[in-house]
Amino acid sequence: MEYYQYILIFHIMSFMSWMAGLFYLPRLFVYHEEHLDKPDFKKVVEIQEYKLYKYIDAPAMIATVLSGVTMFVLNPALFESGMWVYAKIIAVIALIGYDLSMNHYRKQLLLDTCTKSGKFFRAYNEFPTLLSILIVTYVVLKSVPVIFTVLMLIVFAIIVFVLFKHAKAPNLKVAEEERLELKRDEAF
Repeated sequence: MEYYQYILIFHIMSFMSWMAGLFYLPRLFVYHEEHLDKPDFKKVVEIQEYKLYKYIDAPAMIATVLSGVTMFVLNPALFESGMWVYAKIIAVIALIGYDLSMNHYRKQLLLDTCTKSGKFFRAYNEFPTLLSILIVTYVVLKSVPVIFTVLMLIVFAIIVFVLFKHAKAPNLKVAEEERLELKRDEAF
C-alpha cells in the first residue's frame, strides 16, 4: 500500500495521455477522409495516425488498464466502495472497445477501404468525451447519478443516430477488387 499513491498518479497520467490520443485520432481521420484527393497530405496524415496510435494511444491504454488493475490488487476494498466502481469499469471497457475500433478504422483508411465519412468521424469523436465525463464523474462523486447517466445515454443515442446518418456508401470498386484478389488467393 505504500506505493498506492504513486500508482494512482501514474494511472491518472496514463489516462490523460490515453484520452489525448482518443481525442485527436478521430480528428486525423476527418482530415484523412476529407483530403483523399491530396496524396501527399494523405501520406502525412497516415504517418501521424500510425505514430499517434502505436506510440501514444495504445501504450497509454495499456498503462491505464495495468495501473488500474494494480490498484484493485493492492486495494481490493475498492470493489466494496459502491456501484460507482462497477459503472467506471463498464465505461472503461466501452472506452477500450472504442480505442480498438479506432485502430480498425485507421487500418481501413490506410487500405482505402473505409466506408465512413468525415462527418461520421466528427460525430464518432464525441464518444471518448462522453465516456471520460462519466468516468471522472463517478470517481469524483463516488456515486452513479442516475439523471446524469440517463442524460449522457440520451446524448449517446443522438450521436449514434448522427453516425448512421453520415456513413458513406462503400467503395464498390475496391470491394470488387478485394473479392477478386481473395478468389485468386484461394485458387492457389
